[in-house]
Amino acid sequence: MTDTAPTLSGDWDLDPQHTRIGFSARHAMITTVRGSFNDVEGHVHADLEDMANSYVEVVLKAASVDTRTAQRDEHLRSADFFDVENHPEITFLSSRVEEVEDNAFLVTGDLTIRDVTQTLSFPIALTGVEKDAFGVLRAGFEGSRKVNRRDFGLEWNMPLDSGGVLVSERITLEFEISATRREDPPAAT
Repeated sequence: MTDTAPTLSGDWDLDPQHTRIGFSARHAMITTVRGSFNDVEGHVHADLEDMANSYVEVVLKAASVDTRTAQRDEHLRSADFFDVENHPEITFLSSRVEEVEDNAFLVTGDLTIRDVTQTLSFPIALTGVEKDAFGVLRAGFEGSRKVNRRDFGLEWNMPLDSGGVLVSERITLEFEISATRREDPPAAT
């Protein structure tokens, strides 16, 4: 961030049109399949003076999973994976946000998938703060983290003749986030 860049402190909303929260997994032990969630909501409260006041909330609609293959997406929505009829949302609520280096943060909190909650830490890098062409202040963040999908009850798999499995247990979660700053409410007169 440059000396003239506006402060990061304040309230920010994830811009779903410019945010990708996704995943990648090995398929048949030889290729990588990528997917994302098209229905994303989230809020960040950043307090760089007292990081203990900072927090992150994210909600993904599980039915919005998109791997660019309709048949695979339907399987991911089924009870074999996300079971979207019974578990329509994937949520993350932070319990701690730490600045570990300049423009680098460690966000720790509870990730819930299929009513299974795990406390995880995610390294997140601030990629910049800029006003866009419409005068909206934006902050960009990126990060990734490997998780074991079985820790969240995503157990389905199919053995291969070679001894491997069709879908890897280790999944990489991927974050490319564009957040817009909330306008400060007008001062009371």
